[in-house]
Amino acid sequence: MKRHLYNSKLGKVSWFVKRFGPAEVILKPVRMLFAPLIIPFLPEEHFNFHGQQLRMFYHRYNMTWASERCVEVPLARFYLEQHAGGRILEVGNVLSHYSPVDHAVLDKFEKGPGVINEDVVLFTPAVKYDLILSISTFEHIGFDDDSTSASAPKILGALAACRKLLSPPGRLIITVPIGYNPELDELIRTGALGATRKTFLKKTETRLWISVDQSTGLECKYRKPFPYANAILVAEFEALSTENSSSERMAS
Repeated sequence: MKRHLYNSKLGKVSWFVKRFGPAEVILKPVRMLFAPLIIPFLPEEHFNFHGQQLRMFYHRYNMTWASERCVEVPLARFYLEQHAGGRILEVGNVLSHYSPVDHAVLDKFEKGPGVINEDVVLFTPAVKYDLILSISTFEHIGFDDDSTSASAPKILGALAACRKLLSPPGRLIITVPIGYNPELDELIRTGALGATRKTFLKKTETRLWISVDQSTGLECKYRKPFPYANAILVAEFEALSTENSSSERMAS
């Protein structure tokens, strides 16, 4: 298995400073330390998503009130509720850090109880899935490992691999931060990502997120003016049939 930049303690610090800035080395531990005192006093906030008001999520882990996790976790639960009782796969071990999960979890690098440590491109389960969900994971593909090659082809390959694991009319749902991975941003900008539905959410105040169009979303900078993501994309994909897969190979 290829080594990941943040597998070692020293490598993780170096990666963290590079991606989030040196100030966060101090600010993140401070936020985590005072989380039990901060969270109880945060007002209940909601955001609109496809006509529904979803309640923002606050948790000590990864400082959800200070990052995009405050909307990503409710978004994930929104889709999980729609597929209750179905076969579900999560790519990237995220949700289990906030509450117990009863769906399959695939993560190439992060180890944990029940987590399948395989590359999604090589993953060959015995079943197809009704929902594949991935929270802030695809932006790391080919970008936060030791690879020196381009990130975009690896992202597209992982998306195609996920879509092949879907049982029609199953859906793949991913959330990604805007401005983190330039190659991913370009895939979004040009439409090469291949999503059937795209929703952009922009952070306009400390704990206020609103829906915006693609142009507005892609103008947002990572870490500016707020820490971490200032906009995210929620992208939906349909199952990739054998016919679609053959056509894509011929076109490439």
